[in-house]
Amino acid sequence: MIAIIDYGMGNLRSVQKCLEKNGFRTAIVSSPDGLAGAGGIILPGVGAFEDAVVNLRSRGLHRAIREAADKGQPVLGICLGMQLFFEVSEEGGSCEGLGIFSGRVRRFAGDLKVPHMGWNRVELRGANPLFEGIPDGSYFYFVHSYYVEPAAEEYIAGETEYGGRFVSAVADRNVFGVQFHPEKSSDLGERLLYNFGKLVESC
Repeated sequence: MIAIIDYGMGNLRSVQKCLEKNGFRTAIVSSPDGLAGAGGIILPGVGAFEDAVVNLRSRGLHRAIREAADKGQPVLGICLGMQLFFEVSEEGGSCEGLGIFSGRVRRFAGDLKVPHMGWNRVELRGANPLFEGIPDGSYFYFVHSYYVEPAAEEYIAGETEYGGRFVSAVADRNVFGVQFHPEKSSDLGERLLYNFGKLVESC
């Protein structure tokens, strides 16, 4: 079973429908108890970083997500969900995240139109099971004002151009994150979620 975490800030149903269309069993959960028996976890997210952290902590989910990642369960963060995996965000001044990845979340600077919204290419860095069958340079759908800045190059799985290059996908063993919305990215987004489902089944 793939647990999709509901902390009041995610695009849950679209992610769930995409997975179930491809035969994966899912459950929308809002407490650590709901993660019992889950083979993998998806943390979607839309909204403000600080509000998301408060919601996760109030439900005891921040610790449960970290424990699952430490145990080797496949975990996927989408958009804000990926940003929450990092140590700290500039949003709202400075707010502490889950710390699964070392690094920061920064706001787009300069004269760029914010939020960055629409279809854009993801240039892949090396082989990654999450992107199996997805051509390098494929287009995905983005809506975001902040981006991640990993402390280690080895975390970077994909990059995108928007007034300069920013990191649009990360990976470290069993933990993955994408800045774009696969559930809004047509066939290739569906393929990415399928790939995650197959990773869960293989564990």
